[in-house]
Amino acid sequence: MLSAHGLRKCFGDLVAVDDVSLTVARGETYGLLGPNGAGKTTTISMLCGLVTPDAGEVALEGERIHPRATAPKRRLGYVPQEIALYPDLTARENLRFFGRLQGLGRDRLRARIQQVLEVTGLTDRADDRVSQFSGGMQRRLNIGVGLLHEPELLILDEPTVGVDPQSRNAILASVDALAAEGLAVLYTTHYMEEAERLCDRIAIMESGRIVAEGSRRDLVGTIDEQGRIRLEVAGAADEVATAVAEVGGVQSAVVDQGAVVCLVDRAAVRLPAILMAVGDAGAQVTGVEVREPDLEDVFLHLTGRALRD
Repeated sequence: MLSAHGLRKCFGDLVAVDDVSLTVARGETYGLLGPNGAGKTTTISMLCGLVTPDAGEVALEGERIHPRATAPKRRLGYVPQEIALYPDLTARENLRFFGRLQGLGRDRLRARIQQVLEVTGLTDRADDRVSQFSGGMQRRLNIGVGLLHEPELLILDEPTVGVDPQSRNAILASVDALAAEGLAVLYTTHYMEEAERLCDRIAIMESGRIVAEGSRRDLVGTIDEQGRIRLEVAGAADEVATAVAEVGGVQSAVVDQGAVVCLVDRAAVRLPAILMAVGDAGAQVTGVEVREPDLEDVFLHLTGRALRD
């Protein structure tokens, strides 16, 4: 449905996006997973036709998308990372305003407003001012604005940033439900668990490039013989990571929030040697966690650093 080939965007000497290509099929939930600064928002801006790429092109079923192309944009719903609502208007008034901008007629707009309020769980607060809403409620209404005109592809840029756990679960449940109804979704996040829960395919972004792409099973399968060991240590974590990295079978060892995180072949077998290396580095282990690999381990394997760095 959506295809992008060779996208590149520079801001002065900074290469924000470097040769990014991707496709999103009808009914698919496609995730862009990467840390802050990876180039996700710039990529999204080019996919929506808000920013002109320095190279490459974007098309919606063969129709090119660029800043002056209005027809294909009508088939997209875009929910930006920043809240794009009028705080002095009620939820219903915001939806009515943006629906008129989309050219919805009175009867259709009235019906769509009611449907969107139900989807976002805001029916009971429809006539309250947005300034009285929590951050999570505002983000849910932000998504509702993107759904008003019944787009064929909904593009969500980090929709759960800064919200409480209850609102986050409500947003994820709404995206799940929309995908189940057949809506194509492009979802950017730096939360590994969101990508694992929602996305049929995931592209891992780092430093403006897509470094891996596939289903969760495909991506984790690239390191399926490895396990992850997290060591809480009393001592110099950087020195411990250096020592542990020298142990046979250890693929990588990095410091993450004061702990040492290792990707290890046959983790349970290698653990005694790793603990000995910690002792030799003059540190003491205060906690150990061994578990199967996930998308964060894939990111660690590909980039040499944790997803949150």
